[in-house]
Amino acid sequence: MKHFQKSELLDRMPTQFFASLVQKVGKVVAEGHDVINLGQGNPDQPTPEHIVRSLQKAVENPVHHKYSPFRGNDFFKEAIAAFYKREYNVTIDPKTEVAVLFGGKAGLVEIPQCLLNEGDTVLVPDPGYPDYWSGVALAKAEMEYMPLEEVYHFLPNYEAIDESVLDKAKLMFLNYPNNPTGAVATPEFFEETVELAEKYDICVVHDFAYGAIGFEGKKPISFLQTPGAKEVGIEIYTLSKTYNMAGWRVGFAVGNPSVIEAVNLLQDHMYVSIFGAVQEAAADALLESQKCVDDLVELYAERREVLISGLREIGWEVSAPEGSFFAWLKVPQKYTSTEFADKLLSEAHVVVAPGVGFGSHGEGYVRVGLLTSTERLKEAVRRIQKLDIF
Repeated sequence: MKHFQKSELLDRMPTQFFASLVQKVGKVVAEGHDVINLGQGNPDQPTPEHIVRSLQKAVENPVHHKYSPFRGNDFFKEAIAAFYKREYNVTIDPKTEVAVLFGGKAGLVEIPQCLLNEGDTVLVPDPGYPDYWSGVALAKAEMEYMPLEEVYHFLPNYEAIDESVLDKAKLMFLNYPNNPTGAVATPEFFEETVELAEKYDICVVHDFAYGAIGFEGKKPISFLQTPGAKEVGIEIYTLSKTYNMAGWRVGFAVGNPSVIEAVNLLQDHMYVSIFGAVQEAAADALLESQKCVDDLVELYAERREVLISGLREIGWEVSAPEGSFFAWLKVPQKYTSTEFADKLLSEAHVVVAPGVGFGSHGEGYVRVGLLTSTERLKEAVRRIQKLDIF
C-alpha cells in the first residue's frame, strides 16, 4: 500500500495532549476497572425534549431537504439577535453581525485564518482551550501567552505584557466563564480589555461557551455588554453547553461586522451552512422557555457543592468554580499535575485532566468536570480519600 506524506500544514498542528489521556483511561477500562471519568468536557445530560421534538418536526419539512442558504437561515439569525437582546440587552443586527457556525470550535479555529497573515501575533490565555492553538497553527501565526494566575483571579494581567508584544498583536482570545479554571470576568476587566484593544488595534475574540453557567445567583456577563466591545471584537456562543446540544454542532459568532463578514466569507468556501432542521430547532431553543437552562445550572450547582465540600472534608484544600462546569484544583506539592492525575487513575480509578495539558501555567492543577451524577462524585471522593495523600 502506497504511503502518502502529510502536508507541512498538518505537521505544524499542535500535539493533542488529551489523546494520551484517552489511551491511559482506555487501558484501565480494558483491565475491567470501574472508572469514574471526571476528565471529560462532554455534557452528560440529554438535549431537552422540546428541542428534540422541534427537530423531529422540522426534519419532515421538505424545505430543509435542500441546500440551506450559505450564511444560514434568516429565522435563526433573527432568533440569535432576540436571544442576545433578551439575555444581555445587547442589540445585534442579524444581517451583518451574526455568523452561523458548525459549533463554537469551528469559529475559534477559523478566526485566525480570517484575520491573520503568516507571522502575525496572537495573544492566548495560558492555561486555555487547546484548540485556540490549532487555529493559530493553521494561519501560520505566532502565539504570545497571557498567564492566568490565581493572584489575579485567573484574569490576564495586561500590565505584565510587554508593550512590544502588544504593538505586534492583532488578535486576542479570551474565555469567561473560563475553561479550565472556572473563573468569571468582571465588568471592569472587560472595560480594561476594550481600552487595550482600542489602543493597540487588537481584535478580541471572546469564547462564551459557558455563558449560561454561573453560580450563587451570579449570571456570567457577555463581553458585548461592555461599551465599545462591538467596535473591537466578537463573541462566540455555542448551544452545546447551554442546551446539552454538543453533538448537534451548532453555534454562532456575533459582533463586529467586518469580522463577521470575514468568517462568513471563509465559510462560503467551505460549507453550505448547517442542516436547516437543526437551525430551526436551535432557534426554538433560544426563543422558547429557558427553564431547562435554569434546571441545568441548578444541577451543576448541586454537583459543585457535593464535590467541593466532599474534597474539603477529606483534607484537599480546593476552591469552588465561579462558572462553567469545571473545577480547577491544586495538586499536592510533591506531585506534578500529570503525576497526580496518573496516581488518581491507576490507584483510585478516577480520571482528571492534568492542568499542564492546557498550557505551562496549568502546571500544579488538575481540571475536574461536574459531568456525572452526585452519587458518582461522592464515590470519587471516597476513592480519593483512601489514597491518604492529604
